[in-house]
Amino acid sequence: MISEEYLYAIALRECSQIGDIHFHKLIRTFGSAEEAWKRAKKEYKKLEGIGQKTVSDIGNNNHLEFAEEELNFCEKNNIKVRLKHLGETPFLLNECNDAPAVLYQKGNIDDSISKVSIVGTRNMTSYGRQFIEDFFEASQSSHYISVSGLALGVDKEVHEQSIIHQKPTIAVLAHGFQYLYPAKNRKLSEKILQEGGALITEFNSSKKPDRENFIQRNRIVAGISPATIVVETAFGGGSVSTAAFANDYNRDVFALPGKITDLCSQGCNQLIFHNKATAISTIKDLISMLGFNAPKEKIGELFPYSETTIQLSDNQNLIYQPIKEQPKISLDDLSQKIGLATHKILPIILELELLGKVKSFSGRQFMAI
Repeated sequence: MISEEYLYAIALRECSQIGDIHFHKLIRTFGSAEEAWKRAKKEYKKLEGIGQKTVSDIGNNNHLEFAEEELNFCEKNNIKVRLKHLGETPFLLNECNDAPAVLYQKGNIDDSISKVSIVGTRNMTSYGRQFIEDFFEASQSSHYISVSGLALGVDKEVHEQSIIHQKPTIAVLAHGFQYLYPAKNRKLSEKILQEGGALITEFNSSKKPDRENFIQRNRIVAGISPATIVVETAFGGGSVSTAAFANDYNRDVFALPGKITDLCSQGCNQLIFHNKATAISTIKDLISMLGFNAPKEKIGELFPYSETTIQLSDNQNLIYQPIKEQPKISLDDLSQKIGLATHKILPIILELELLGKVKSFSGRQFMAI
């Protein structure tokens, strides 16, 4: 038999003016959801910053009936109801002042295991996918739970790689358990549960995946872990809001830098530029900063140096060969030798310098390296 405290907590949270912050104020003042339900309307003056209008919907019998139906739905579908004020939600999430008062959970969460939230765009590129694969491969020996949002793109890849590498993973939903969005991730959600992970949401079972729910969901993703990794995101992408929540909660934020011309990297680059995230330079360093075990031996760096044979273009070769044959050849001599104007040679010389094939000296002299 479920305690009546759960019944009153769900009913209280359904009241039109009672959000999570007001809910916690009510609990601090009256000691329990049941007492708040019974006394808040008459004794609202005890509540700091809460007026008569805010408590006007408390006591509405329709909300109690809804809560009873919700608890029956949860019981039939193996959904656990977790209350923050009873200390039942993940402890790091409990530290957040706007943490959900009521959390619905399917599956298991071992709160003694460290967590890392990994988020990013739905329009993931091969660069982002490779990073995620490499991260899970390198951290294979570490004991942690991944957290993401079950969206397409980065989220989906995070959950899938977690399962492949036998890591529990938590999917934070932006809707109630009557729905699964996106529908194509239904099998993935089932696999998450089969492999010892969990699905969690603050939304009651009938809540649809409305647009505004996703930003609200992101604060749970940020709050549940000591660190958030942003893989790829555009300017103003949803993952930027997750990073903002993580910063507000004084959590670590890491971002994968990319080319300034790549749309999917611009949000990450912006976070790094504004000191809202630490740039990820190597996976080895990232794993160290997360406090995980040393990565697997022989793991390559994120931006590895590899010595490869450089294939020169015809124009580059035309200029490189006479430089190679005659040490410290001057620009004028080179121009005369190959019959090409100096203004056409200089840009190609620069290309060769950048390739590490040629070194320039004062007096416009060049030497092959």
